[in-house]
Amino acid sequence: MGVTALDVRQVAVLGGLGVRPAHRLSGVGRRVLAYLAVRGPVAMRTMISMELWPDLSESRGRANLRRALWQLPAGWVSSDGGELRLEAQVDLERARSAIAEAIATGRLPDGDVDLLTRDLLPGWYDEWLVGVQDQFHLGRIQALEAVSRTARAAGDHPLATRTALAAVCAEPLRESSVTALVEALLAERNLFEAVRRYESYAELLGREMRAEPGPALTALFPVFPEAPAPSAGALLARSNGHGRKHP
Repeated sequence: MGVTALDVRQVAVLGGLGVRPAHRLSGVGRRVLAYLAVRGPVAMRTMISMELWPDLSESRGRANLRRALWQLPAGWVSSDGGELRLEAQVDLERARSAIAEAIATGRLPDGDVDLLTRDLLPGWYDEWLVGVQDQFHLGRIQALEAVSRTARAAGDHPLATRTALAAVCAEPLRESSVTALVEALLAERNLFEAVRRYESYAELLGREMRAEPGPALTALFPVFPEAPAPSAGALLARSNGHGRKHP
């Protein structure tokens, strides 16, 4: 099969907006491409102008949209009556499929893991985008946790720790992510790092929320008496003193 224009043109919205082949885009052109990449690939002209320029009159919004389309490179957006279509591949589509697969099965091809380590258009605060950003952010963390649990059960410790750590980096105060990371570290017999991660989380939780880790996380260290945030040195010393190894 031959390579089509759709195969060649790519729009990235994860980690920031980018296009391939590279083009210099105007400000309004960037906004239209981003909108179609996230909301599209097909959207009504009236909806695009209303959501991208909600504070302008309808006529001014339509004028901005016409200017953006005129400034975009030829072939990237096609028009069919009142509809516009993005003629490019978008990384968000693949990421959404990866999230659905990971949550359903706990598995992902290795190449798709990187897709779930980046947020959707970080630094963009447009009203039409915020809800989609929040939904994607939550979905990718849930997917990373699911992959970590499955990888740990299968004995794939590098993947288990990698995906759990990515989830923790995305949400440092999310206890299910920290729990997944600690479980993965303990499974690969990395007690010191597991304790360090626990201690770091307990300190952050106490400082930011005035709370303590929940029982599911503290139960991972059954050798030690319950404490809000035992030090790594103390935990290791007590572990050696009991002469037991962690599971």
